[in-house]
Amino acid sequence: MNERKVRAAVVQAAPVLFDKQSAIQKIASYAKEAQAQGAQLLLFPEVFIAGYPRGLSFGARVGSRTMEGRKDWAKYWGSAIEIPGEDTELLGEIAKEAGVYLIIGVVERDREYSHSTLYNSIVYIGPDGRLLGKHRKLMPTGSERLLWGQGDGSTLTVIETPFGRIGGLICWENYMPLARTALYAKGIDILVAPTADARDTWQATLQHIACEGRCYVMSSNQFVTKDSYPADLNGYAELAQEPDTLCRGGSTIVGPLGDYVTEPVYGQECILYADLDMEAVTASRFDFDVVGHYNRPDVFQLHVNESKQSIVTFNNEDE
Repeated sequence: MNERKVRAAVVQAAPVLFDKQSAIQKIASYAKEAQAQGAQLLLFPEVFIAGYPRGLSFGARVGSRTMEGRKDWAKYWGSAIEIPGEDTELLGEIAKEAGVYLIIGVVERDREYSHSTLYNSIVYIGPDGRLLGKHRKLMPTGSERLLWGQGDGSTLTVIETPFGRIGGLICWENYMPLARTALYAKGIDILVAPTADARDTWQATLQHIACEGRCYVMSSNQFVTKDSYPADLNGYAELAQEPDTLCRGGSTIVGPLGDYVTEPVYGQECILYADLDMEAVTASRFDFDVVGHYNRPDVFQLHVNESKQSIVTFNNEDE
């Protein structure tokens, strides 16, 4: 392997909503397909396990919640994974068999305290099957805040690979300039941006970030139709007012000068492949390095709190 090049792959696919076992099986299938094409790095969309529940209210309105909505949420909770846990072990086996770095958006169930809070997370797994880290979305957007808690600075994860450093932000986290700066300062060469945003403006965002950070940007989105939803949901009737295609995709890879390496794809499931030359990252920083020679630390400074935040600290002086 040329360690300054990497064959990257971005999956655009429909999730199997509310069904993590089937979602993991789908990941295994795509990983096998990507392996056959020589992929070394494989990215899946935001909360691919077990789906972005676009169009569902979970029975929540200002001032009231329904029992039917609570039951749908409990089903969603049941499709979440713990990190680490049995499901990440399964994902590790998939990554090891395919020999790829596997990066997946997941619904994470907290292992601490009540085991009830969910997070919108990225999980990173190495080609040897080891869990390399995770990132929890710092700021869920809009009504997402009813589903997912807020991550803290302890999971601003960057992983080291033979071909460069990889870090990620989820969907609209990428609109947070200080979060981006924190990852730039950690020396990322590839930024992964799993998303649920299929707007044209998202493409401009990806190109801006690539040009700003002088890094490759890989964005993976879902292609979602009404058929992706289980019909036994209490809130299924809410989808009647939605279009048949709820998310059209738009997955892509952008180079470190803001040009498309792979054009965005809409309206279908697919895998996008590209051979990324990491020397292009170095060359792109000749005239612009936002955390180096194109920075003014005498004027602007950023403080990042990476401490894990604890709700309760138990002290027992007898121990």
